[in-house]
Amino acid sequence: MRKKILVIDDEADIVELLCSRLHAEHYETVSAFDGEDGLSKFKAEMPDLVILDLTMPHMNGLEVCRIIRREEDNNTPIIMLTAKNTDIDRIVGRVRGADVYMTKPFDARAVISQVNMLLNHKKITKLT
Repeated sequence: MRKKILVIDDEADIVELLCSRLHAEHYETVSAFDGEDGLSKFKAEMPDLVILDLTMPHMNGLEVCRIIRREEDNNTPIIMLTAKNTDIDRIVGRVRGADVYMTKPFDARAVISQVNMLLNHKKITKLT
């Protein structure tokens, strides 16, 4: 069964690029373009991993991450992919629950590499 990745970003071109690259790696994708829809799709789809922007309408990525970690699921890997690139942004992202914090502009190969690493790590963790 293919792993499911939820991509939450308000920039359609970024969602399209990531979904295209993830499909090429044989992942199933679900997309959302704002925080509220992303959280709703997280609950409905139960993805194996989330790629999450910080600055979005209706609910920002930090709030989405906080809710996922504290109210929904503490184990699903989360990659924050954002234009916010200060040290404090990185720290806050990690404190809120991101497993990986990456900044835009980004190399899609690096994102795919992180996805593969997190999903393989999760798989190993579940076996032990």
